Amino acid sequence: MREVALDTETTGLDPDTGDRIVEVACVELIDHQPTERYFHKYINPLRDVPEEAARVHGLTAEFLADKPLFEEIVDDFLEFVGDAPIVAHNASFDFKFINAELARCNRPIIPYDRAVDTLKIAQARFPGARNSLDALCQRFSIDNTQRTLHGALLDTRLLAEVYLELNGGREPGLSFAVESDSAGPAAAIVVERPFRAARPHAPLPEEEAAFEAFLAEITDPIWRRT
Repeated sequence: MREVALDTETTGLDPDTGDRIVEVACVELIDHQPTERYFHKYINPLRDVPEEAARVHGLTAEFLADKPLFEEIVDDFLEFVGDAPIVAHNASFDFKFINAELARCNRPIIPYDRAVDTLKIAQARFPGARNSLDALCQRFSIDNTQRTLHGALLDTRLLAEVYLELNGGREPGLSFAVESDSAGPAAAIVVERPFRAARPHAPLPEEEAAFEAFLAEITDPIWRRT
């Protein structure tokens, strides 16, 4: 099963007010586990980068000035993503920005039903707990010490590890079911045991005498009631 973990960095919080993507990264997942294939681009947003945004991801307008426009990388991005489900943390944020950029390029948007939102998965598993990416890395003992700033590629790799843990870790779907050589249901286990006749359990005379003596010391024992 192929999925794609995705993260973006932006100039702000809302593409409807003119904010743009400045970095996009994707990591390929096969059966929930990251492979060596990834996609990563810095993008010229054709606008300023507010100081508060630059403090989050460290990307300035000067650094991004010679980077490609989104329309110049869109074909490679779409080819990498393909038709795979897209794993993102707070997926509605990333989808909103990606689809705004796709619309500017006159490309079909990516439907939200392709989203796998790890934030929602974590909130369902750990209600009331902190479920940021950093908090989940701490919960699952994932090393995020290199994350001094937000960066799409590093965050996507951390996201892939978090998603794997949310799906059961390195051995998801561990099962103790009996395998069968046929394509049908697993065969029943048949254990051959030798026949043993029932063994007698009648008490010995001395055991009966000891029990009667024991009853004689009890007031109205239940064993004598009819």
